[in-house]
Amino acid sequence: HPSQGVSLGGAVTLRCHLPQLAAWVELYQEGGWSYNKGKEKDQDAAEFSFVSTLQEHAGRYRCQYRVSESAEVSVESDPVELVLTDLSYSPPSISLHPEQCVEMGTNITIRCRNKDYGATFLLHKDGSSDPLQCQDFSERGTATFTLFGVTPADSGTYRCSYRPRGYPFISSPIGDSVTLEVTPTPAPPGAAGSSRGNLVVAVVGGCTAAFVFILVLIVFFLLAARRRRMRRDECPGASPKKPEAMEFPGAFQ
Repeated sequence: HPSQGVSLGGAVTLRCHLPQLAAWVELYQEGGWSYNKGKEKDQDAAEFSFVSTLQEHAGRYRCQYRVSESAEVSVESDPVELVLTDLSYSPPSISLHPEQCVEMGTNITIRCRNKDYGATFLLHKDGSSDPLQCQDFSERGTATFTLFGVTPADSGTYRCSYRPRGYPFISSPIGDSVTLEVTPTPAPPGAAGSSRGNLVVAVVGGCTAAFVFILVLIVFFLLAARRRRMRRDECPGASPKKPEAMEFPGAFQ
């Protein structure tokens, strides 16, 4: 604490959070110092403070603990990086291309420059705790970052910093900013009229289909009624026709 923006000579506290109560906590700097802290009573956290940071304090740290001074040491914790800002370095400049206000899908180029240092450049966006992109060891003092196919989520304020060659945990001050505004792509001309036309076509097509369906039902019911009448006319019980008289010549004299 604080989590970022600590300058050389400033105060910082590293806090180890323990999964169980412990009486002995150790803080290790990779490739550097180790700091031990015994506790009068078991606690689940330990703090290590640097009142006035020096360049050698910058680095990557891990914690370990023991439940008692004679007990076995725990596995190492995940690392945390202490990056210190050296105000003796000049902040980098920044530029944005093609322009600060663009439509969705545009590719954006952001260039960061310093003076003569071989350095690793970092691109920051306001509101994000970690750098968005990193580019190692630019010999010409320039780094180019590209944002492909930007969306409104890419809108915001961007800045650069750099870390001099050989000092991965020493940073320049963060430089000036550029602001990117991404606007939604406008609908092509006639798109709204085309949508309305498609809606009209859909409605007319639906009405026509409904009319044809109703007409088919009417014809079906009319034919069914006609068949029923024809069956009633032909049903049994109707008086049979009398046979016609037949004459046989010479049968009666």
